[in-house]
Amino acid sequence: MASTRLLSFKSLAKTGCSVCLRRNVSSSPSRLQSCMSAWVIDQYGTNGVLRYSEEISMPLINAASEVMIKVHAASLNPLDVAMRDGYGAKLLKLRRDPLSVMDDGSEFPLILGRDVSGVVVDCGSGVTHFAPGDEVWAAVPPWKQGSLAEYVTLTEYEVSLKPSLLSHIEAASIPYVASTALSALISGGGLCRDSSSDKRVLITGGSGGVGTFALQLLKAWGAHVTVTCSQNAEGLVRGLGADEVVDYTVGDVDEQLQMMEKFDVVLDSVGGDTEQWAIGLLKPWSGAKYVTLVTPLLVNVDSMGVLDGLLQAGLTVHNKAIQNMLSSGIFYRWGFYAPDGPALDEVCRLVDAGKILPVVEAQFPFTQVPQAFQKVEQGHARGKTVVRVMEEDNRQAEELVQVKWSKSAESQQETIKQN
Repeated sequence: MASTRLLSFKSLAKTGCSVCLRRNVSSSPSRLQSCMSAWVIDQYGTNGVLRYSEEISMPLINAASEVMIKVHAASLNPLDVAMRDGYGAKLLKLRRDPLSVMDDGSEFPLILGRDVSGVVVDCGSGVTHFAPGDEVWAAVPPWKQGSLAEYVTLTEYEVSLKPSLLSHIEAASIPYVASTALSALISGGGLCRDSSSDKRVLITGGSGGVGTFALQLLKAWGAHVTVTCSQNAEGLVRGLGADEVVDYTVGDVDEQLQMMEKFDVVLDSVGGDTEQWAIGLLKPWSGAKYVTLVTPLLVNVDSMGVLDGLLQAGLTVHNKAIQNMLSSGIFYRWGFYAPDGPALDEVCRLVDAGKILPVVEAQFPFTQVPQAFQKVEQGHARGKTVVRVMEEDNRQAEELVQVKWSKSAESQQETIKQN
């Protein structure tokens, strides 16, 4: 899929940057400055460990396939809060530096933030899909330095051209949840654009970032989608196309769902005791699949060490998979976040076609990153929390985007009513 990508040399009036049309001419700021502004942590802990600094080393292009991106907007996810607290620290440290298993070297300072929307400012010698000046978006792998900084460096295979209809603020709300949902639904749930039209899917936690994206993606694929959420989020998920909505705050959610026709796939983004009743909602002996995004893998590694933790996690998923297959013919799967630039290319097409809308619940300026973390930590999300890393004084461009999206949203709602 990546091979079909086209180079795009865009006008950058919105960002105030000029386009570099010569591949061998670089606009890399690393050649002009050595430090940048970023929010970092120097130890794991609560919100007090977040530190703003203007003296963080600039990322460098160390491989031919890498691109450097000037960050315009980033967004936060529950994963960022968990990583701030130390979640996955041992395995991610090993992934960053395999030799760290032999020593106690520090991984700090760490930059959090898994979503980025911005502009390419420099490319490695082997990059063929992007050029300086391209507006792009990406999900940043959890072992790499994140997007709560002026610049971030990624491989071209982790990056995609940003949807033309979206502002950077809107675009930053999508890559992580898209990568997570796509990985879970395709690899775990066995669904795709051509195999979902006759499928019934249940999403638990349907009003959060992953839930609102997965809902729209499944509707674009033609699936029948039921979601669980609280009453005050019902309007949101119905507006995004949910066929049925179950309020988990009123009565027993399991009993309400048991009265419905059974499902082909359950995407569980809540975890906890949900697994105990959600598996029983699936069609037995029909290839139905339960996919959970809440797994004990990194928790086990953190508490037991790398080898014992991986072994315990492997035994857990193996035993549950065998048990559910033998008892009811249901596939039990774990879903994981998998950054993938070419996959975002497909998401970009769906966004520009009006099939998927960004769901931004809150925005914070770069100076208020700790407040943004507090917002995410409160839970009960209604979409995403976005950080404006680069404040853009271009209201006409933003208004143009809003007009385009208003028309697109009206068109989508009319389609929903007709169906």
